[in-house]
Amino acid sequence: MLGLIIFALLLATIVWSIFRFAVADADLTLLRKGPAKQHEFEDKVIWITGASQGIGKVLAKEFASFGAKLILSSRREAELERVKAGLSGKNAPHGVMILPLDLAAGVHAIEEAVHRAESFFNGAGVDYMIHNAAHERPKTPVLETSEDDLQATFNVNVIGTITLTRHLAPFMLKRNKGHFVVMSSAAGKTPAPGQAIYAASKHAVNGYFDTLRSELGQKGIKVTIICPGPIQTSISPSLPNTSAQNSAQEKRMSVTRCVELTVIAISHGLKEVWISNQPVLAVMYVMQYIPSLGHCLMEKIGPRRLEAAKKGGNAYGLDLLFGRSKKHA
Repeated sequence: MLGLIIFALLLATIVWSIFRFAVADADLTLLRKGPAKQHEFEDKVIWITGASQGIGKVLAKEFASFGAKLILSSRREAELERVKAGLSGKNAPHGVMILPLDLAAGVHAIEEAVHRAESFFNGAGVDYMIHNAAHERPKTPVLETSEDDLQATFNVNVIGTITLTRHLAPFMLKRNKGHFVVMSSAAGKTPAPGQAIYAASKHAVNGYFDTLRSELGQKGIKVTIICPGPIQTSISPSLPNTSAQNSAQEKRMSVTRCVELTVIAISHGLKEVWISNQPVLAVMYVMQYIPSLGHCLMEKIGPRRLEAAKKGGNAYGLDLLFGRSKKHA
């Protein structure tokens, strides 16, 4: 009798675990954490790049509501002013500084921006650096990416981000504290058919910040790498209408939910988190723990994903594994 009870409990646990994973929208370590520790951000200086839209804009609203002091950066100053005007919280709007910055502008522009950021709020210095700015293009076959796209993507996603970190980190080290948050991507953990250059850039920053953490972690520098899957971010004006249509058809996580999970990860000091609906989350687990199987699956999915993207279909659906993706009407 006792054996049957133990067996039933074990079976129930397995079934519950499978169900929980099937409906999960983030890695299980993150989902086991409680709510965000809002007090961690009160009166802290948080610098957000790419803050004029999408995830950056919602992050700004969230941190402002927690009483943080904000530095908002992007290339579009007018959009930043609109974001600032919409913020509310203990330190808004007077505790919000606008700092226009193009990460592709070169080392001197970035160095000047760092010195300005460190001088804000009576020289309090930056506590959290949220690397959110990124360059992304429509899905393109791996051999059809242009030289211009290659340079533009790496200038922002890799060179600009690393340069900003190199110039800001010494200030943090003098204070023996600082937290870098990298908005990476699932494409930085898995193959991403149609996004070879974007994936390469995200793999590069993941490698850089994992190494930075290993060297400076004992000196008060924290690093949290966020790897979201497909998110319902606003579509860049530079992307064609087909990309916007694809985004609307695909099952993507809301920006609000992505930001909620991101803030939880930051406040709990997690080193790396995965945020995505299924099936992308499952692909990330397979690639991490059973890479040989994962690469075999991606060889099947790759051509079908490109076809789906070209026809305006769902580039993230399960049908990519089992057959051709149908074109949306």
